[in-house]
Amino acid sequence: MFLISDAMAEGTAGPAGGGYEMFIMIGIFFAIMYFMIIRPQQKRAKEHKNLIGSLSKGDEVETSGGMLGKIAKVGDNSLQIEVAEGVTIKLQKNSISKVLPKGSLKQD
Repeated sequence: MFLISDAMAEGTAGPAGGGYEMFIMIGIFFAIMYFMIIRPQQKRAKEHKNLIGSLSKGDEVETSGGMLGKIAKVGDNSLQIEVAEGVTIKLQKNSISKVLPKGSLKQD
């Protein structure tokens, strides 16, 4: 029983630095979060927005679901993609993941 009271008496001194170290550590943590997670995500979102804005008729694209096709018609929020001869599907522009180089669909 006497060991518990001795341990309690030793722990009452408090932190020596006044608590500023904790604020510095929190600041470092948020800086790491910003540069490792938030900033790269914002960069990817900006690149995808530029990709969506540059779509035009005749571009060969890949959707986020993995479909390949050629853009037949571009609207404000949607577009039509020709996935086979005479077969078109209507998709939202946000579902386009990348633009393929010209002639990519002929190689398959």
